[in-house]
Amino acid sequence: QVRLVESGGGLVQAGGSLRLSCAASGSILAIGIMGWYRQAPGNQRELVASITSGGSTNYVDSVKGRFTISRDNAKDTVSLQMNSLIPEDTAVYFCNARVTNRNTGTGDYWGQGTQVTVSS
Repeated sequence: QVRLVESGGGLVQAGGSLRLSCAASGSILAIGIMGWYRQAPGNQRELVASITSGGSTNYVDSVKGRFTISRDNAKDTVSLQMNSLIPEDTAVYFCNARVTNRNTGTGDYWGQGTQVTVSS
């Protein structure tokens, strides 16, 4: 099986910073695209940022210039550096990865989610 474990959420004042991390573990042959999604109460889950195995990145317009996604392919980790946080960034953040598993082939896996709360 494959597990994604997130860390780094919390409460921060507007203008502050947080760094989220996600580590994949298990019977992994390869990891393709990795990303961070978020879901605020009453809203659909949205893609915040993604990064390919080659390092190409994509961001939702609302976080461009404030958030930076990165990954370490040797450690099977992905991180999200969030700067200049605003209250609208408050949500549960989920790590996602497309993983090729030794036993079950390729599929999308999710972390359990980590709460980010930005106070005004």
